[in-house]
Order: sequence, then structure tokens, then C-alpha cells
Amino acid sequence: MINFRTMKSVFIVFLFLFTQKAGAPDNKVAYILITEPVDAYERLIKAVVLVESFGDTMSFNLTEQAFGAFQIRPIRLLDYNQRTGNKYKSEDCFNYQISKEIFLYYAKKTAFLQYETIARNWNGSGATTLDYWDKVKAHL
Repeated sequence: MINFRTMKSVFIVFLFLFTQKAGAPDNKVAYILITEPVDAYERLIKAVVLVESFGDTMSFNLTEQAFGAFQIRPIRLLDYNQRTGNKYKSEDCFNYQISKEIFLYYAKKTAFLQYETIARNWNGSGATTLDYWDKVKAHL
């Protein structure tokens, strides 16, 4: 007959072996270490710049007195400066970052992520903006 001490030892060994099988499962988790920010307007910006200036940051339209990659006219710049308190000059629109800042100001004010509305309003008003939108859309 098995004595109490032997039974106790067998039981403890059994429990020990059981707990070895009941361990936590392997940790299979994927971590994203670096994330890239998404610019919701980047595609539209590239398309507008291609239509306006073919990407030339030093572009100047003598007829309209429009400056830079986004072809910003003096009246738009005056409006922007009055609304924001900035004091940009027309020549500052040759700086891509400044021109982009101005474009994004109106884009976000016009219609959040509605590319057609933003592009048409950037170009002006009326039926001719439909042709402009078709040109921009071709580059999206």
C-alpha cells in the first residue's frame, strides 16, 4: 500500500507537470513602430500644381500677375493676408511652402476634402471652372 507521504509527493509532481502545460500561449503580436502621416490633400495639391504651373515654383503669368507653383494672384494674396494677419508679398509665392500654406487655407475653408469644390473655387467661379476641374481630375 502507498503511504500518505508518497501519495502527497506524486500529487505535487502531478500538479507541477500540469502547471507546465497550462502556461501562457506564445506572444504573437505585431507592433507598428513607425507610422507615416497621411496628407489628405497631397493628391489634390500635386494635381493643381501640375495644371497651374507644371510644377514650376518660379512660374509667373504676366497676364494675370499670378505667382509660383499655385499661380496665386495679388487679389487672392491680399484676401489671405487680411484674413490671417500675414504680410506676404507676391514674390513670397515663389516659395512653395508659402504657396501651399495659402492653398491649404482656402481648401480647408472651402470644403473639407471635396476635391472638385476646392479645385473649382481655387480657379474662380462660373462655368469655366468645370473645364479646370476636368484638367485637375485628369492628374488625380
